[in-house]
Amino acid sequence: MPGPFPGMDPYLEDPAHWPDVHQRLITYIADTLGPGLRPRYHARIGERVYILEPPQMFYPDVTIVRQPLAVREPAPVYAGTDVAEVETEVAVDTPVLVTLPPLEHREPYLEIVRAAGGEVVTVIEVLSPTNKTPGEGHRLYRSKQQELLDTPIHLVEIDLLSTGLHTVALSEEARASLPPHRYLICVRRGPERRRFEVYPIPLSKRLPRMRIPLKEPDPDVVLDVQAVLDRCYDNGGYADLIDYRRPPSAPLSPEEAAWVDGLLRGKELR
Repeated sequence: MPGPFPGMDPYLEDPAHWPDVHQRLITYIADTLGPGLRPRYHARIGERVYILEPPQMFYPDVTIVRQPLAVREPAPVYAGTDVAEVETEVAVDTPVLVTLPPLEHREPYLEIVRAAGGEVVTVIEVLSPTNKTPGEGHRLYRSKQQELLDTPIHLVEIDLLSTGLHTVALSEEARASLPPHRYLICVRRGPERRRFEVYPIPLSKRLPRMRIPLKEPDPDVVLDVQAVLDRCYDNGGYADLIDYRRPPSAPLSPEEAAWVDGLLRGKELR
């Protein structure tokens, strides 16, 4: 059963839901594309590992705890008293010192490879908060992005997160020229270094049916992003988990908030 929204559900952007949504999107995109790719190509799920220094948007599995050294404090000194005679060790409340270890963050992505030889022809990225948050995760993603842009490999970036840094390969100037949108999908075909196929998506619109490029002269395969999201919503049981009476954690513009309220009231979810 699809969710109540015609396109992306902003409630799925919640940090409590997004890691599961992200994993499902990658898996179901691979499952959806597979029949149209075989036997010449295969969809393979890869995993990128980031070692991130805290603070970050994650909960560590382990913390390192040690007790502090004893504290020596001088006793009050009164007129006529020898300072050396009154210095003493004073009992103080002892804090617990907590050291956050570096965090290992694993992030899946999708590669389309040729069956003969294993050549990577297309990389599909579903952006995560780590990619869009200032820090090491963002830097590493942009570095990998630039490596791909310098090759003939096709790059597909699906950004269904409305907050954070602008991260897809499209320049800020080019993005500013697009129609108003909340989400963005961007395709850079490897041989066409300066040309991008862009899908600007407002909250009220269906996610697109888009072309995924392969190696010429093979034709593109079609990916229905909305159908994949609907599968995520249904299989993830989000209808049981989301309280639509509350506002989403991802901020809405006044126009979006009014539209969301009308939509949810019409579906008797508010």
